[in-house]
Amino acid sequence: MKTKNIYAIDFAVIVGSLLLLIIVVGYASPLIIAPVNNLETTNDSVLFLIEKADLILIDDNVEFTSPDEISIKDGMVIRLKPGVYYWKAVGVLESKIRTLTINSEVDLRIEKVGEDYGLVNAGNVNLNIEVYNGTELVDNKKLGVGEKREISGTKFIGEWDE
Repeated sequence: MKTKNIYAIDFAVIVGSLLLLIIVVGYASPLIIAPVNNLETTNDSVLFLIEKADLILIDDNVEFTSPDEISIKDGMVIRLKPGVYYWKAVGVLESKIRTLTINSEVDLRIEKVGEDYGLVNAGNVNLNIEVYNGTELVDNKKLGVGEKREISGTKFIGEWDE
């Protein structure tokens, strides 16, 4: 009879310890709210909402051989160039490795610039612009992301500048 009571107590202690361990590990793991895993976007500004972590490690390779270490702030936005990134949150424990892809977007717009019209690079990559009058190539310009420039011509062709 005594042996059965000892086994029951041992069983209760083991089960209780396992439950406590599961709760503690679950509580200590980083809680990732955003971005979702495998996110693909053309927006180069990515919102990170993470709780129970101190750092984000971001790298362009899954081995994290040269990661950027970024201290977490509440509702932090990180700007990234087009490419595939691997990232994880680090606190008491590390999160699983997640993937994030920033796709290239070429977006060339004509807008009013001062008294005249000009070109605006509204995409997320630098552009090489060919400027034509009719069928004649008259100029080549480079436009950085977000850059506006007054340019005269009848046709404009933008190409991604790697």
